[in-house]
Amino acid sequence: MGAKCIAVLTSGGDAPGMNAAVRAVVRTGLSFGMKVYGVMRGYNGLLHGDLKEMNMRSVSDIMQHGGTALFTARSPEFNTPEGVKKAAAMCREKGIDGVVVIGGDGSFRGARDLTGEGILTIGVPGTIDNDIACTDYTVGYDTALNTAMEMIDRIRDTTESHDRCSVVEVMGRRCGDIALNTGVAVGALTTLVPEIPYDFQKDVIDRIRLAQSTGKRHYIIVVAEGVGHTQELAERIQKETGIETRATILGHVQRGGAPTLRDRVVASRMGYHAVELLQNGIGNRVVAMKGEEIVDFDITEALEMPRVFDEKMYKVSAVLSI
Repeated sequence: MGAKCIAVLTSGGDAPGMNAAVRAVVRTGLSFGMKVYGVMRGYNGLLHGDLKEMNMRSVSDIMQHGGTALFTARSPEFNTPEGVKKAAAMCREKGIDGVVVIGGDGSFRGARDLTGEGILTIGVPGTIDNDIACTDYTVGYDTALNTAMEMIDRIRDTTESHDRCSVVEVMGRRCGDIALNTGVAVGALTTLVPEIPYDFQKDVIDRIRLAQSTGKRHYIIVVAEGVGHTQELAERIQKETGIETRATILGHVQRGGAPTLRDRVVASRMGYHAVELLQNGIGNRVVAMKGEEIVDFDITEALEMPRVFDEKMYKVSAVLSI
């Protein structure tokens, strides 16, 4: 039997495009004759009954904004068996039989636990890192890439003017996808990612020397957050080469801003698919993109999938960047 009353929440780090997903869930649910609640501040709001009933106008004019109109928050209480039971009880009290959770891996573990308590739950991947193994694409990734690219293009202007080396740290603690693709897009001399150990002499200094020998006089090095030591790396480069070197950490600027067309469209398609599953009485699934197709996987299966790093793209980056 399909869900008659559903809720939607955003959890974990915010990502541009989450609002498009929320909008899609709300409007699809209403079009199917469902009652729809928006949950404020993630699982924390679900625990404490911070919900509001949504209508078509509740999600007007939110799609073009970054962040999440439903807000997000950490919830240590929900990470306990007692917390999950409390959240499920709140769902039953409100008559909610299906929940769409927009977030990352940690959010999906919570969704799986909630399903275990009898509430149909669907995960939609919303994270700028693109670090969810079951899907080729996560909502927010494209916007973060474009933001990082634009910021580094601006840094390049001053780097070029002063014949400097700029070491720029982008987001990605366990996943180097933002660094790798941004590095290709901005012509970075070297891109350092957590998936592949690097040798400072071979991968940084020797490449600078090689580029110098071809007449290059300014250099961009992109570093994933998970590699770290960005300031220290800049200092070592300056000491070894004598080239004036500056470190820049882009930080949370990559999380914000108006989502790109791709993020808005993919989020809309994923949100619609999530509600279709609930309408058909299906829970414990993660919505994903494979190629350009929207599909879904069992949550446990999705969480256990190994993530594959694009080593071919890493080779492409190294060849094109001297």
